[in-house]
Amino acid sequence: MNLVQNRKFIILGLLPAVVLYLLFVFVPIIWSAYYGFFDWSGMGDKRFIGLDNYYEIFTDPIFWRALKNNVLFVLASVFGQVPLALVLAIVLHKNNTFQKFLRSAVFIPMVLSTVVIGMIWQYIYHPQIGILNFLLDSLGLSSWKLGWLSNPDIAIYSLMPPLIWSFVGLYLIIFASALQNISSEIHDAAKIDGAEGARKLFSITIPMIWSTIQVAIILCISGSLKSFDLVYIMTRGGPAHATELLATYMYNSTFTSYRYGFGSAVSTSIVLISLLLIGTSQYFMNKRALK
Repeated sequence: MNLVQNRKFIILGLLPAVVLYLLFVFVPIIWSAYYGFFDWSGMGDKRFIGLDNYYEIFTDPIFWRALKNNVLFVLASVFGQVPLALVLAIVLHKNNTFQKFLRSAVFIPMVLSTVVIGMIWQYIYHPQIGILNFLLDSLGLSSWKLGWLSNPDIAIYSLMPPLIWSFVGLYLIIFASALQNISSEIHDAAKIDGAEGARKLFSITIPMIWSTIQVAIILCISGSLKSFDLVYIMTRGGPAHATELLATYMYNSTFTSYRYGFGSAVSTSIVLISLLLIGTSQYFMNKRALK
């Protein structure tokens, strides 16, 4: 098969996926951006209002609270899920039965419904029957007992452990696959040169899988910015908007207040913020890779 035929075969193979992506991802984004310029309830006539929806978004304190919470989620994901998954992947790198079992156990939350995960953590945090407060009682730390999901000061931080727990298995599998692709000859050469432990990790292992880490961070950022189901199940954005995220803000604006034009403007803002954060993270990571 010559080069031209090979390219045609690749294009033909990718075409169905590209068409589906354009129809179900790209086109809805364009339509959402279009409706963001209108005052529309989802039914009846639309009224063009220009940038009024965007002006209202950026002058709404709830939006800024939601953005701040989303940034906290992004930080928790990037600095929680990625390092933890990388450490677990390195520790559980061998393919013996016990380590395979541990990898499967860590991955289990990925196959659970988000509804189930939310309910599990609701019971963990329950002020009367929750296991967390029970453990604090057992350890003589009753003064530390809190209403973990009802206290506006700590509710958003209480959502971070279930967020990390539910997705760390995905990145564990990604990093484990990347580590397996490092040639054993490289490890042997490092051993001959006396590179062991932390030196081997930071001089050989991490640089060899740096592109995989970059992909994981992109997934973390995009996934955190569109977080919705876990928060909606556990707190519905409360109490007093303390756990409001951009996605719940958009949902409430669209399907509770029936302001589809405003909700479309919010969703467009989420896309732009995602692109900004991903672009910024990749800029700094590429600078680090070039050093």
